[in-house]
Amino acid sequence: MENLLSIITFLPLVAAAILALFLKGDDPAAQANAKWLALIATTVTFLVSLFLLSGFDPADTGFQFVEERDWIMGLKYKVGVDGISVLFVLLTTFLMPITILSCWEVSARVKEYMVAFLVLEGLMIGVFVALDLVLFYLFFEAGLIPMFLIIGIWGGKERIYAAFKFFLYTFLGSVLMLVAMIAMYVDAGTTDIPALLNHQFSSETLNLFGFHIVGGMQTLLWLAFFASFAVKMPMWPVHTWLPDAHVQAPTAGSVVLAAILLKMGGYGFLRFSLPMFPIASDLLAGLIFWMSAIAIVYTSLVALAQSDMKKLIAYSSVAHMGYVTMGIFAANQQGLDGAIFQMLSHGFISGALFLCVGVIYDRMHTREIDAYGGLVNRMPAYALIFMFFTMANVGLPGTSGFVGEFLTLMGIFQVNTWVAAVAATGVILSAAYALWLYRRVVFGDLIKESLKTISDMSAREKAIFAPLVAMTLLLGVYPSLVTDVTGPSVAALVTEYQAAVPADTGVQLASH
Repeated sequence: MENLLSIITFLPLVAAAILALFLKGDDPAAQANAKWLALIATTVTFLVSLFLLSGFDPADTGFQFVEERDWIMGLKYKVGVDGISVLFVLLTTFLMPITILSCWEVSARVKEYMVAFLVLEGLMIGVFVALDLVLFYLFFEAGLIPMFLIIGIWGGKERIYAAFKFFLYTFLGSVLMLVAMIAMYVDAGTTDIPALLNHQFSSETLNLFGFHIVGGMQTLLWLAFFASFAVKMPMWPVHTWLPDAHVQAPTAGSVVLAAILLKMGGYGFLRFSLPMFPIASDLLAGLIFWMSAIAIVYTSLVALAQSDMKKLIAYSSVAHMGYVTMGIFAANQQGLDGAIFQMLSHGFISGALFLCVGVIYDRMHTREIDAYGGLVNRMPAYALIFMFFTMANVGLPGTSGFVGEFLTLMGIFQVNTWVAAVAATGVILSAAYALWLYRRVVFGDLIKESLKTISDMSAREKAIFAPLVAMTLLLGVYPSLVTDVTGPSVAALVTEYQAAVPADTGVQLASH
């Protein structure tokens, strides 16, 4: 299908424009129309995106479905997908109808709420398909605006603080990335990403203000991109914006933030840092390994100390992203396959966990763990769903959570056994905080009077979880659904990376 990627990217944006311009009023009928239009638009976008999968050839490691046309001021609009990005597009289109369906109870400024999510979907897809630096940057940064509004307008009591903290952290990191992109354009003479992937940036040692920069220009560019992607992931110690953003965001905002927005950091490492700056990636891999290992252990321990359910799951997200960064910079087949798998799996599992919190928050209007207990007596269906995703989050074999963690640990073990040993403790710690949360909320006697009339999940809520359960199980027992698509592109990336990195980078660079 011609212009398929543009259709997928701009369909939600067109729906948002129609919603904003033509739907008037804030009465219940208008609110219902806004929800239905958003649900139909996101569902159609998902159905159209399935053509990507049917027409995609995994054996072709180049970019497919490429569209290129002149844009403004000599810039080009260029989009395309490869084995690394195609599944992130599908993850986004798959999760958005579920997210919209979870917003059905929203009654304040419904039209604007739906417009924000539709715009956000278009911009997130744009990040994964952009094949031009300027286009990538525009989509990457513009996505901050609807998320800022979602947290700032529809969030909790401290929403303004959380929204500004989210915006400033992520925006400041990206300023350095913009400077790096300008430097790349000056050096390579193009903003075309496929051309830049074949361009060799200098790795000669630089003398800058009396400092010897080993890895030269590559190291400086790598650090600038790292500043943006590390915050977006987020990596320890620049992760502190995430728990605040999650706690204050509405349920649907938390789902999108955890399931899709965080993945942009990992995708950035895969698209830019590793293939474009291989020598710098090799030099600084040790830093990433230990930052990731600390993140896994530290944020798991912090999760154990939380009294707010959302905060606990937010810290869990940071820990799980530690496996991703570790796998990426292991720069071998298992590590990279595992990192991509973990990001996709985390999208389903963390999104579902935030939805689980949303189900009981809608009924009780509190996220405090101590406010619950004994829910299994009144909500057996909820107890079952929550147990399933708790186990998937822990990494129970048979769920997608196990495959991602196992592959990344295999990848890192080949490179650094000490880091692998530290990271493996995260599996035990995640079981500790996840099962502790589950026991406190679901098991025990139903003592609290306020919980004695609580109702179990509605048909709509069960429908929201059904596709997430299906995907978590399907990828858990049949992981080659993902690895068959990503494998050849990952193998090509690993081959190019190993060819670019000398056997002993440090010695070679020191002799320059």
